[in-house]
Amino acid sequence: MLDQFPSAVILRPSLVFGPEDQLFNRFAAIARLSPFLPLIGDRRTRLQPVYVGDVAAAIAAASAEKAKPGTIYELGGPHIVTPRELLEKTLSWTGRRRWCMPIPFWLAKFIAAIVAPLPSTIRPVTFDEVLLLERPNVVSQAAIREQRTLSGLGIEHPNAMSTIVPAYLLRFHPRGQFAQYRRAGRSP
Repeated sequence: MLDQFPSAVILRPSLVFGPEDQLFNRFAAIARLSPFLPLIGDRRTRLQPVYVGDVAAAIAAASAEKAKPGTIYELGGPHIVTPRELLEKTLSWTGRRRWCMPIPFWLAKFIAAIVAPLPSTIRPVTFDEVLLLERPNVVSQAAIREQRTLSGLGIEHPNAMSTIVPAYLLRFHPRGQFAQYRRAGRSP
């Protein structure tokens, strides 16, 4: 891409999370109905989810010419997790207990191929999502050294999953998001 547009700024985020994401919300919705959550592929794959608001701030910084032209920026949140840790956090934040069922990459690709014709709103997994999980999705050491990260765009303290996600997953709690008030005999 840079060979055709040498002054372009490319922002390459890891998995993006936020209130209407297809990451935590999808797993929380599955946990609401299923006795297990799918743990696709190698449990050691490393992921570095980034908050959508931090990605938006990076876009704003690049638009304000705070980014170096002809550069690829790698955007990742403050924590690196495995797919299993991601599922466990989702279960913890939704107050649910489910089994994480390992699914090998070859089977996940087969399932993705079978469900490809379904509408995206009910498709459990896509082929691209499986491919994404086959490799680490974290900010590289080179990007860190060269300041091609959120920090290099002036975003010094990216939001952690634990400060954002629990609030928007409250609706997935077994007794609903207002259960804490019903137990205490208060109104929200």
